[in-house]
Formats: sequence, structure tokens, C-alpha cells
Amino acid sequence: MDVVLAIILLLVGAAIGFFVSRFLSASVKDNQKLSEQVNHSEANLAQYKLDVAEHLDDSKRLLEQMNSTCQNAMKQMEKSTQLLNQATPVEVDGMPFFSKETQEQLAQTVALRHNRNERKDEAVITEPPLDYSNEASGLFTDKKQSVTSVD
Repeated sequence: MDVVLAIILLLVGAAIGFFVSRFLSASVKDNQKLSEQVNHSEANLAQYKLDVAEHLDDSKRLLEQMNSTCQNAMKQMEKSTQLLNQATPVEVDGMPFFSKETQEQLAQTVALRHNRNERKDEAVITEPPLDYSNEASGLFTDKKQSVTSVD
């Protein structure tokens, strides 16, 4: 009986050991998969950090280049302003825009138009315009019109 009991206990122990090892080995496989995923994610994060750092360095270089270009442009503008300020001013009265004859003609034209406007204001018009008719046209009357042509 001791032998039979020992064999039964051995079989029960083997079955329990089999199931425990199956459970633990599945857990180990899951742990390995998770650790691989963690390693992969860490590698991706490190690459992303490098990409961001490189992008920021490129942006910094471009901004420095832009700044130096703006500084050069400002210096050039200052030099141009100084050169313009040092130049001798041109007399405005030295050369008129219009010639003397043209200015006289413009003055005469302005005077004539001014006189015409004064004459129009003085005259009072009592007659109706020539295209005005004293007779009714009959356009708005309620008379029925005869039809002259029917299509």
C-alpha cells in the first residue's frame, strides 16, 4: 500500500509540477516580450530625443544666421542714411515743376472757370428745359390701349 500511495503521490506531484511549470513558463515568456517592448520603446525614445536635439540645433543656427543678416542690413541702412544726410541738399525753388508759360496758362484757365461759375450763379432760370412738355403724356392713365399687332 505504501508503494501504491507513493506512486499516486508521485503522479499527483508530477501533474502539479507540470501545470506549475506551464504557468511559470508562460509568465516568463510574457516577461520576455514585455522587456523586449520596453527596450524597443526606450530605443525609440532615445532616437526621438536625438532628432529633437538636432532640430533645435538647426533652428538655433538658422536664427543666428538670420540675426547676423539683419545686423548687416541695419549697418548698411545706417551707412546709406549717413551718406544721404551728408549729400548737399538740392534747392527746391531753383527749378520749378512747370515752366513760366505753363504757369501763366494755368492761372488764366483757373480765372476763366472762376468767372464762368460766378455768371451761372447770378442768372436765374425761369423757363423749363427744352425737353420738358407742358402736356400730359397719358402714360399713367387708366385708359385701355388697343393692341396693334398680335403674333
